[in-house]
Amino acid sequence: MTTHQTRSTVSTVDTNFDIIHALRERKSAQIKELAEALDLAPSTVHRHLLTLRQRGYVTKRGESYQLGMRFLTLGGHVQTRHPAFELARQKVDQVADETGERVQFIVEEHGHRIYLYTQIGENAVQTDASIGKRGHLHTSAAGKAILANFPEERVELILDEHGLPAYTPNTITDRDELFAELAEIRERGYAYNVEESTPGLSAVGSAVCASDGTVVGALSISGPVHRFKGETFEEELPSLVLGSTNEMELKLEFS
Repeated sequence: MTTHQTRSTVSTVDTNFDIIHALRERKSAQIKELAEALDLAPSTVHRHLLTLRQRGYVTKRGESYQLGMRFLTLGGHVQTRHPAFELARQKVDQVADETGERVQFIVEEHGHRIYLYTQIGENAVQTDASIGKRGHLHTSAAGKAILANFPEERVELILDEHGLPAYTPNTITDRDELFAELAEIRERGYAYNVEESTPGLSAVGSAVCASDGTVVGALSISGPVHRFKGETFEEELPSLVLGSTNEMELKLEFS
């Protein structure tokens, strides 16, 4: 394959994904809107949409295009093939039912946190957390718990690539401050998030590690700051999270 062909193929794939992400942001869009947003010729956008539609990744209603259910097939496959998915699903459901709050299990990929599974209890607050959503590790309890169990060199590489952007005024944006907190998390076994990712929301999280020390993911419980305070936030929830993740680690080891 020539260099020109290689560049052409990569450029085509990039354009496909640019269109896919633009459709995701807009839920539905026409060719002209996508062309203007992506600075592409309408004919180029049309060709890509035609290909994506033929492969089942895009649907068309009237003059507007939307992402197709084929993505759900792929997403479901990726989710359920994760080695900890079934165990995480069982434990997240149990803890959500027990606490009535929002509970989630996240994993790390390419330096980001990604929701593998989430469940809401009867008293849970609504957030924009959804399966597959990604974000920066340093902004959440589960994410910080994962970072605390990574080698320092790996944390440095993640920070070099993704930085420490602020989601709220409480987000840690200083590298030294983050490393100091990660040391505290390693010592006590769990992490806090006090309005660091979402105003009005706090969380407690702990990592799940395999017997060889590999970080599998992290479980966290989140809720409104007016409920997540005092003994509940400082003792009861951390104890529940630690007990849950320890149980998951034992089941992983002997499964």
